[in-house]
Amino acid sequence: MSNRAKKLPVDIYTDGACRGNPGPGGYGIVLEASGYKSKELSKGFRLTTNNRMELLAIIDALKSLKRDDLDITIYSDSKYVVEAVNNGWVFGWQKKGFKDKKNPDLWREYLILHKKLKPTLVWIKGHNDHPQNERCDKLAVKAAKGDNLFIDEAFELNKEQKGLFE
Repeated sequence: MSNRAKKLPVDIYTDGACRGNPGPGGYGIVLEASGYKSKELSKGFRLTTNNRMELLAIIDALKSLKRDDLDITIYSDSKYVVEAVNNGWVFGWQKKGFKDKKNPDLWREYLILHKKLKPTLVWIKGHNDHPQNERCDKLAVKAAKGDNLFIDEAFELNKEQKGLFE
């Protein structure tokens, strides 16, 4: 038997939603680990995009973990995020300073967590009766419709700066 302890498997399900694109948005997260009670997280923003919510859901899910010794699998219906990571595109974007790429603030934050936690990303088809994905969708939509929405500062500041000079 190996001297290394086996890592605890953790499954993370995420989804983002946006009412308009851009528009009010939110994300939903379901975290599951064998022998532990599952946990749900969600958060809504007053102005954002669907892709930002998909990526932020994964970031905030990873940030919510209290241990580093985990075998993490993230299930997302976002081809934008899953393919960017699994096909290695985001690492090329990083080398080029994210020139002409959207959401560089979130990608930089994700890459720090990716390097530390080494999650596996798996694409699942959305709105296909997958119980955890459906739950994440409900959480995301509810968060986007909430009354006390947060400000996606990086998105709104970037939008305002572009509006000054276009």
